[in-house]
Amino acid sequence: MNKRVRIIVLTAILTALAGSVLHAQDAEFSQFYANPLFLNPAFAGATDCGRLNLNYRNQWPSLNHAFVTYNISYDQNIPNFNSGIGLLVMSDQQGDNALNRTYVSGFYSYKLQVSNPVLVSFGVKGSYYQEKINWQKFIFNDQIEATTGNTIGPSQEVPPSKTSINAIDFSAGAIVSYLDKFFAGVAVDHLTQPNIAFYEGTNSKLPMKIAVHGGVTANLSKGTLGYASEGDWILQPNLLYMQQDQFHQLNVGVYLSKYPFVTGVWFRHNFQNPDAAIVLVGLTYNQFQFGYSYDVTMSNIGGKAGGAHEISFSWKFCVYKQEKRRHIRAIKSPSF
Repeated sequence: MNKRVRIIVLTAILTALAGSVLHAQDAEFSQFYANPLFLNPAFAGATDCGRLNLNYRNQWPSLNHAFVTYNISYDQNIPNFNSGIGLLVMSDQQGDNALNRTYVSGFYSYKLQVSNPVLVSFGVKGSYYQEKINWQKFIFNDQIEATTGNTIGPSQEVPPSKTSINAIDFSAGAIVSYLDKFFAGVAVDHLTQPNIAFYEGTNSKLPMKIAVHGGVTANLSKGTLGYASEGDWILQPNLLYMQQDQFHQLNVGVYLSKYPFVTGVWFRHNFQNPDAAIVLVGLTYNQFQFGYSYDVTMSNIGGKAGGAHEISFSWKFCVYKQEKRRHIRAIKSPSF
C-alpha cells in the first residue's frame, strides 16, 4: 500500500478508536438480501426450509486489504412454532488487519399471519462483539522521512491502554409482506450502544443503526404484481435507507430476473456526495444461488481504490418432512 494512503486509512481508524472525532460504523454489503440476517433479524427462518449463506467483500482492493469482510450464517424455519432461528459469524478486517472486528450473533423470529395476504415477522438478535487492534500495523507521520518516504523509527504516539474489547449487543427488527407482491421492513441495531474505546477515560459508543428497506415485485410477463412461474420476467424495484450516528445513506436499485439468471443495478448516495454505482449478476439453480457484484466508486477516493468486489453463495435445504409444516408463507424478497 502507498505509505501516504496507509497513513490516511490507519489514522482514520485510530481516531475512531480514540473517540475524539469519529465513531465506529458497521461493515457494509452491497448484496443486501444475499446476507439477510445481517440486514434484518426478522429474516431469520424467512424461507420454507433451512438456509446457509456465505459472503465475502473486498472494498478498495488496490489499497492492500483496506476493508475485507467475511460472513457465514445459517437460519432455519421452525413451522410448528411459526418461528425461525439463526446464527451468524462475521469477521471485518480493516487497514490491512490493523483493526479486526468479530461478531457472533444468535437470532429468533416469530411469524404472525395477520390475514390471508398479510404476514408480519418480528425478530431479535443477541451478539457477542470483539474488537482487536494491532498497534504495530500503524504508521504515523513522525515515522516517515519527508524526502524519501521511508520509515525511520518508532512513533511517539501513545499506544492505547488495551488492545482488545469485548461487548454484548442486541438488535431488533420487523418485516411486513403482502402476499408475494411487496414487503417493507425496519431494523434497529446496537440497542445497547456498547462502549468500544481502547483508551481509558474515553467513551466511544457503537452508535445505533437504523435500516428501512422495502420493495415491489412486478411480473412483466403477466403484467401483474407478484411471482407466477419460473419462466416469467420479474422486475423488483427496491430501496434501502440507513442511518448510523451522523452517517446517512440511501440505496436505490432494481433487479431483473428470468430463471435462472438475475441482474441488478443500484445507486448508493451518502447525502454528502455520490458513493457508488453497484452492478450485480446472479445465478439460481435448484437450491443453490451464486452472486457477484462490483461497486464502481464515485466518491472522492476515485477509481484508484479499485471499487469493491463482493461474492455470495446460498444453499437452501429442508431438514424436516413436508407434511409436518404449518401453512405460514415464506417472506418473498430479492435473492441478492
